[in-house]
Amino acid sequence: MEPIAVTDAADPRLDDFRDLKSVDGDAAARGVVIAEGVNVVERMLNSPYRVKAVFGVAARLEALAPILAEHDVEVYSGDKWMLSDVAGFRVTRGVLASAYRHAGWDAAALLASSRRLVLLEGLNDFENLGALFRNVAAFGADGVLLDAQCADPLYRRSVRVSMGHVLRVPFAVLPTSLPDALPSLHEAGFATFALTPRAGAAPLAATAVPARWALAFGAEGPGLTEAALAGVQELVRIPMATGVDSLNVATAVAVALAHFTA
Repeated sequence: MEPIAVTDAADPRLDDFRDLKSVDGDAAARGVVIAEGVNVVERMLNSPYRVKAVFGVAARLEALAPILAEHDVEVYSGDKWMLSDVAGFRVTRGVLASAYRHAGWDAAALLASSRRLVLLEGLNDFENLGALFRNVAAFGADGVLLDAQCADPLYRRSVRVSMGHVLRVPFAVLPTSLPDALPSLHEAGFATFALTPRAGAAPLAATAVPARWALAFGAEGPGLTEAALAGVQELVRIPMATGVDSLNVATAVAVALAHFTA
């Protein structure tokens, strides 16, 4: 479909992209996921999420023309000032896309179909979550299970920082707290590990990798709760130089996955 030129920032056809800077006014409340930039929009178009509309400047839409031709989606063009005016912030990547949120993955079904999982407790930073999902995709883990206190992986900044990979990594929100969910993982044959800087934890390099495993991570600062640490089968640490007590959680995930997927 040829792009439709839009000259009025108040055009209701652009409502999916309106006032995206505010969490409360973000697209999540409208039931859509937002992608920013050519690479992320392309990944959205190739994902399980059904794209509703694309809005961008002419040059970015031209770059996406081959893949847009394969999809039945409304495409709107405007200048860079209109793009930023509608979104509520300076859009430097030149293109946005919206897609319908789908029902998501069921936690029990994801558990049954996976061998390699990442477990998250209380991770509420959108950008850390996005970087983490990019690392999960890079190392080929099967999915992510989050507790209800985690941030929304489909929030705009999470999608952007993940470079769109959050759109292809299966994830589900646990119906219980992480400590209460751990027995179900053990019954399903998963060995569970908690990443922690505690001195008594086993060094990562010395940790044997079983056939089915799940790695638990907490938020930066507080880390995993005592209940989660007590509920896993093994505590694991990433050795670090003196004076450094922890890593960014997304970096810790990458280091741990490099060992467990080697």
